[in-house]
Amino acid sequence: MTVLTLILLIGQRVVNVQMLDHDTTTRRALEVARRLMATAEELEMDVSVEVHRDTCTETPEKTYALAEGFEKAEKRPLKMTWDFSHPAVIKHLNPPYWDRLAERPDLIQLANQMHFRPFNGQHAQVPALDAKGNLTPEFLDWLEFAERVLGCWLAAAEPGRELFICPEQIAGAYYLSVFGDRWQDTQAVKREIDKAWKRQLRKWKPPRRKR
Repeated sequence: MTVLTLILLIGQRVVNVQMLDHDTTTRRALEVARRLMATAEELEMDVSVEVHRDTCTETPEKTYALAEGFEKAEKRPLKMTWDFSHPAVIKHLNPPYWDRLAERPDLIQLANQMHFRPFNGQHAQVPALDAKGNLTPEFLDWLEFAERVLGCWLAAAEPGRELFICPEQIAGAYYLSVFGDRWQDTQAVKREIDKAWKRQLRKWKPPRRKR
């Protein structure tokens, strides 16, 4: 019995996988990704490989090499969960983030899982709110990027598609003592993402179906 089978038995249908290690070769990662997706297809499960540090997708280069290898071997794209904070920190990016983090808009549009944790190029998590309850400049830089991601996703979304977004502000290893209340921050992230989604939704025109 596989892990995916166990997940299926408890009633879950959408699964996120942090796969292998930071030093896993692309060749090995490709072998595992093909087996993973074949098993997911057999079980009729919706599985995505997450872009995450300390995995085989630690850097943009490794992420896209895996995606390209999978496409070449399987003649279909690899479905991914996007957590853009990891490549942003790996590359120490300055805002605006779009050009460097959105090299493959088609893979963003294919996704149905995204982790929206505010970040900058030095920290995988930054506060949404300052001590007075105002949105921080770092959060606003990130929010501009997040809204472009939503607009990109909607540009290819047909009616009925689902997108699962996790507004992350965790209290684990990403947490610094100077941060404020994580729950209030998470609520702020959710509110602003909801506003951004509604702004983009007002512009949305369903793509024409291919014949």
